[in-house]
Amino acid sequence: MGRVYVVGVGMTKFEKPGVRDGDYPEFAKEAIQKALQDSKVKISEVELATVGYVYGDSTCGQRAIYEVGMTGIPIFNVNNNCSTGSSALMIAKEMVESGKKDCVLALGFEKMERGSLTSKFLDRTNPMDKHVTLMADLVGINEAPITAQMFGNAGIEHMKKYGTKPEHFAKIAYKNHKHSVNNPNSQFRQEYSLEQIMKSPQVFGPLTKLQCCPTSDGAAAAILASEGFVRAHGLENQAIEILGIEMATDLPSTFSDNSLMKLVGYDMTKTAADRLYQKTGVKPTDVQVVELHDCFSANELITYEALGLCPPGKAGELIDRGDNTYGGKYVVNPSGGLISKGHPLGATGLAQCAELCWHLRGEAGARQVPGAKIALQHNIGLGGAVVVALYAKGFPSYSNNVGIRKTNSVGDGSGFVATPYLKILEQIMLIDQDNTIDKFRGIYGIRIKKDNGQEGFWVINAKTGKGTVEFNSKVKPDVTLIVNDKDIVELLAGKINPQKAFFQGKIKIQGNMGLAMKLTELQRVAKQKIANITAKL
Repeated sequence: MGRVYVVGVGMTKFEKPGVRDGDYPEFAKEAIQKALQDSKVKISEVELATVGYVYGDSTCGQRAIYEVGMTGIPIFNVNNNCSTGSSALMIAKEMVESGKKDCVLALGFEKMERGSLTSKFLDRTNPMDKHVTLMADLVGINEAPITAQMFGNAGIEHMKKYGTKPEHFAKIAYKNHKHSVNNPNSQFRQEYSLEQIMKSPQVFGPLTKLQCCPTSDGAAAAILASEGFVRAHGLENQAIEILGIEMATDLPSTFSDNSLMKLVGYDMTKTAADRLYQKTGVKPTDVQVVELHDCFSANELITYEALGLCPPGKAGELIDRGDNTYGGKYVVNPSGGLISKGHPLGATGLAQCAELCWHLRGEAGARQVPGAKIALQHNIGLGGAVVVALYAKGFPSYSNNVGIRKTNSVGDGSGFVATPYLKILEQIMLIDQDNTIDKFRGIYGIRIKKDNGQEGFWVINAKTGKGTVEFNSKVKPDVTLIVNDKDIVELLAGKINPQKAFFQGKIKIQGNMGLAMKLTELQRVAKQKIANITAKL
């Protein structure tokens, strides 16, 4: 069985249903294009797609992907309740792992209605009928949303069994709302005090409104590839290996043990997690960052124990120690989790994947978990299915600097057509009397490839002062442009439009696309200065 890597991820901002313009094809298109851009893979190179959504007609997956390209590939539609996105991811992973495909797209999206989830079909058996019937027999049912009652009752059971307090559930929501402040893709980005969370309107049991996830619109995508594909495309530096994925469904204990925690998936999660740890050799204590299915704060709390992040009954102590946030043993839901980031059902599992990949690549910005090496994902759907996955950097020996390859490089940059022109650029920066550089503040990386396989890497650091141009700099760029040696002179001289060249495949871009697009204006400003100096060469 082959190793499988995530080489590109992308997602939309999650929004309250109806807030953003467009429909699910537009959501999906944005997520796919971001993942393709991140991976530097063309849609024509994707050999198969798995698409997850819960609310929609058959073949919505095809309709969504057609927005990006109609290439005739197999497209499978997946519906597995709230674990739909990770289910699509798992199927995509197995397609690559088996050797059947080298490059596969996993996509998830949802266009939802406002308010609590309700049944859509009233003329047939509800797949949750056994779960709801058992809950009714054990504790009764009231007018609150059914899912809130199920997870709220699980929280109440934990309180009775282990002495957990309402404050412990509220502290989870406090943490997740606080984390989301730094996530531009989050539906909610407001920080609340613990008191505000506990005093927000009660939904059921210990759960208040600010401890419950909202319905959301949005999409997320991931490009998965084989090791051969990664190496052939030079993607080692950004490839995140999926160490393993396990799925479990309801067990006899879900219904036979009369446990409300087991009714909402405690045993499913524990079963999948135990299998995953056994197969990968990874222990829970090896993990630094976790994206966990916190549809309600009660579910995050009981899942700590099911995943082995702490012993049974010790979740409250883990929370009180701060071992679920920055500075503690684990950082759980740095994205803000479902409570704050939002929960478009089909997209959630793939958004979790994206978040964890960003952390392992060191690209999570203000959310970055320091020293993240092993990441854990948990995505659960009642009815039931849970998916648990582990990730790690696929080729840790490769430099963390975007675009730097350790092989086939030239020691001082000599031998490249671009070398004298980059020195000219540095001169122009130093004599910039009009302070033009102030309009282009940032750190630009340029990776130049020769036809013989040699590569050179320059960093144009225009962050402060007049700036510098340095070969094989250790400074991490905000954006990196990858271009052939024969094209770089025309690019610097303004003969190639960066945007046009990008879509033609002459330039590849990693990092801040907005900053890269500033090059068009920079070319216009610097064109005559470059021409004046090059005329003297």
